[in-house]
Amino acid sequence: MSYLDWIVLSLTLTFIVAYGIYKSRENSNIDSYLLANKSMPWYHVTLSLMATQASAITFLSAPGQAYTDGMRFVQFYFGLPLAMVVLCITFVPKFNKLKIFTAYEFLEGRFDLRTRTLTSFLFLLQRGLSTGLSIYAPSLILSSILGWDITWTNIISGGIVMLYTVSGGAKAVSHTHLQQMGIVTVGMVLAGFMVVKLLPENVSFTDALHVAGKMGKTNLIDFSFDLNNRYNVWSGLIGGFFLQLSYFGTDQSQVGRYLTGSSQGQSRLGLAMNGLLKIPMQFLILLVGVLVFAFYQFTNPPLFFNQVEVNKIKKTQYAGAFEKLETEHALIQQGKHTHVMALTDALNNGDQPAIDKSRIILGGIENDVKEVRGKAQALLSKANGDEVNDVNYIFLRFVIDYLPVGMLGLLIAVILLASMGSVAAAYNSLASCTVVDIYKRMYHKDDQDRNYVRASRLATFFWGIFCIFVAQYASRLGSMIEAVNVLGSLFYGVILGIFLVAFYFKNIGGRAVFWAAVLGEIFVVLSYWKDLTAFLWLNLIGCVLVIAFAWILEKIWPEKTIVAKEQAVS
Repeated sequence: MSYLDWIVLSLTLTFIVAYGIYKSRENSNIDSYLLANKSMPWYHVTLSLMATQASAITFLSAPGQAYTDGMRFVQFYFGLPLAMVVLCITFVPKFNKLKIFTAYEFLEGRFDLRTRTLTSFLFLLQRGLSTGLSIYAPSLILSSILGWDITWTNIISGGIVMLYTVSGGAKAVSHTHLQQMGIVTVGMVLAGFMVVKLLPENVSFTDALHVAGKMGKTNLIDFSFDLNNRYNVWSGLIGGFFLQLSYFGTDQSQVGRYLTGSSQGQSRLGLAMNGLLKIPMQFLILLVGVLVFAFYQFTNPPLFFNQVEVNKIKKTQYAGAFEKLETEHALIQQGKHTHVMALTDALNNGDQPAIDKSRIILGGIENDVKEVRGKAQALLSKANGDEVNDVNYIFLRFVIDYLPVGMLGLLIAVILLASMGSVAAAYNSLASCTVVDIYKRMYHKDDQDRNYVRASRLATFFWGIFCIFVAQYASRLGSMIEAVNVLGSLFYGVILGIFLVAFYFKNIGGRAVFWAAVLGEIFVVLSYWKDLTAFLWLNLIGCVLVIAFAWILEKIWPEKTIVAKEQAVS
């Protein structure tokens, strides 16, 4: 990077960290540290929710996902608006009425301490692991640009966030989210603009979209019903609905964001706006990936986008074999450019026979490209001693190779800020559950506020170290944006099932739901391990199994104290 890029990057990150610490400098009690004194307006809630979701994984991996698999991933979010409606009607009023710090406090009053602890543990495990992935994503940037070892870049990526999260708590998280989302939005719009500007002079924005569409990358909607198809309308509406309902309704990293709302109405409005804005935002991010794909139809792409791995193999005995593959790949790409331009001309002239002919030829060429890339990936994996994948590097490589001086620093800052937003919210939620559901509930029930704040800061630091450790192993998981959602799907359905039983099945007690959750989680993990269905359906399966098992167990093994407990939390 140039000096100007470093200046832009450094000033942007310094501003965010300093602003977060400044806006949250008074944190004398646990309400302020964990819930920002419930003082945030709806737009803070909305942007904080979006910033928590929009990690560096979103801005690194989503364009790469669109490059390799098209835009069908956007269907993953189709259940989100429906989930927001259900949350506004049911979860928000209940949580506000109970005046709780974490979502899992409610479960002890409704069921028992054992159920609360189990649910909190499932959340801590899932969120701790997925936050490790969120830290790893920006580490790719620093590692690729600076050539640093991934261990140090993980420590830097995870450590910067701890500076203001340990100090400022929920206030720092919310205030920095507002600034982060503004910078991120500007940065991604500029990135899309630059991709279009870098296209050949005789190729317009619509030409690029048409070429990408004819090559299968604008596959937005798929109505086919197939349980093994990861992304279609039905998996998005049904599986995605249950995943989003569980994520926003039971994951403390999200619940903690709308619990900071200054009123029930502000929390509801914040959730509703998040439901309206998230799909367009994800669409635009995927569109950037499609435009990058179109750009590389007119310009030779790298054989493998992870330059670090390429540099490594060129120092090994496999260097000659890899260079041969690079030459073969370059020749295929040069031949492809002629047919891409022919397709562009045919599209502009409306010549359908020529369009069909070009599509067939380009389809065959794409198969040749995939074959060569597959050989290269296998060779790199052999040289590395472990499987390698470059989906998460596609957009990053484009940014490094083609964006002008200054712009590169801004885009790197955007991706790092996105990571900071999601990781900060995760640190805060992990600390909240650790202190409120374990430390305060089991060990120090009537301590002073300053001791709870100190414990929260220590918990934030502990989880930061844990998540950095997890990030060390994230490179083996392929596409980060898929990996983080697969990880969520292993837990969210079961957690949601527990809450739905608590809300809507008044005659089921804690003993039945506890063992139902244990059995449901075992079945979900086995289903994923045996690859019985696409991961989004695991959210529905886990939820339904918990409800069914709990109902059956309650009939076989009834509990006598249910009514009194339900009245206590109503």
